Amino acid sequence: MTTETQTASRRRASFHNLTVAEVRRLTDDAIEVTFGVPAELAGQYDYLPGQYVALRTTLKDENGEPHEVRRSYSICAEPRSFEDGSSEIRVAIKKDLGGLFSTWANAELKAGDVLDVMNPQGAFISRHGKDGSSVQHNVMNSMNHPEELAGEPGSFVAIAAGSGITPVIAIARTLLAANPETTFDLVYANKAAMDVMFLEELADLKDKYPTRLALHHVLSREQRIAPLMTGRIDSEKLQALLSSAIHAEDVDEWFLCGPFELVQLCRDTLAARGVEPEHVRFELFTTGRPDRPEGNAGRPVVADESQDTYKITFTLDGLTGDVASPTHARESILNAALRVRPDVPFACAGGVCGTCRAKLVTGTVTMDENYALEQDELDKGYVLTCQSHPTSEEVTVDFDV
Repeated sequence: MTTETQTASRRRASFHNLTVAEVRRLTDDAIEVTFGVPAELAGQYDYLPGQYVALRTTLKDENGEPHEVRRSYSICAEPRSFEDGSSEIRVAIKKDLGGLFSTWANAELKAGDVLDVMNPQGAFISRHGKDGSSVQHNVMNSMNHPEELAGEPGSFVAIAAGSGITPVIAIARTLLAANPETTFDLVYANKAAMDVMFLEELADLKDKYPTRLALHHVLSREQRIAPLMTGRIDSEKLQALLSSAIHAEDVDEWFLCGPFELVQLCRDTLAARGVEPEHVRFELFTTGRPDRPEGNAGRPVVADESQDTYKITFTLDGLTGDVASPTHARESILNAALRVRPDVPFACAGGVCGTCRAKLVTGTVTMDENYALEQDELDKGYVLTCQSHPTSEEVTVDFDV
């Protein structure tokens, strides 16, 4: 991974106030939200197709108490900027059953509202190329005209479900525009046609690249003419899709995005077919673990001087702080750090997004889950602080590295 890519995909997370420029209805339970980015902040919001932003606001819970709420949403449009130096960020928000933020956004969010928006993060980006770098990496130098990029041709396949289309459509647009020989297969699973997000945009993309984009809509609760495109994607259907609808032997890079069960099924199936892990990119929207709810803030922990504690030291924005964490509490490093520094970066707190990533400098930890860090990052000592618990008396992490 190039230095530029590391900067773009793992830069220091920070929030800025952005104004909603437009809210567009996609389906009955999904909207596209456009944030205007003023010229003075444009550099903070450069991004690579496939990345996400975290949104932050204060909402009242079921008891009427105000609480800070953070949610991460993938950017659904390729990068663009305007003549005056300003730019924009577009995300899609699908209403989740019981989802506090998504329900509020779909019902009440409107143009003119102001939200805290984190600068773009994430590593769900293409790395195809002779030197291991992606054509998308060069988008940072040609933000308005991805079609002018001299990218290496490739064959790409994406399997997405529901709102998993959000980053995939941005990736597909960019890769197809970058080289006239690139091909892209998209398998997109939904319950019914009325649930398909970006239906018109996908049709327009197909019209623009009729011979290079293959679009396979799979509907689980609606009959389609082709039996293969009807029903839930299980192991049998996935094998059939890979054997008939997709030329799986010639794929340079795979993109998987959706719920945990589907993404894991695809990863296991591709591995069994001999696909090397370095050619598979994946992103989860949830962990699929109901016993591990995603948090929004550090839970209260009282350190008792009469009990054993871990000493957690962390560096953030050049400032070093420390906090005592009771050994009996099995507190995460993120939770402990939030008790003394509320600006510690995080978004999902579920091991999915990677925003809370830090380098382990001294000491040892155990990490419960990891759906965000890749092997080369683990080898270099990086951890997800929301999932990491001390196993030595003293632990030091650095968020700035």
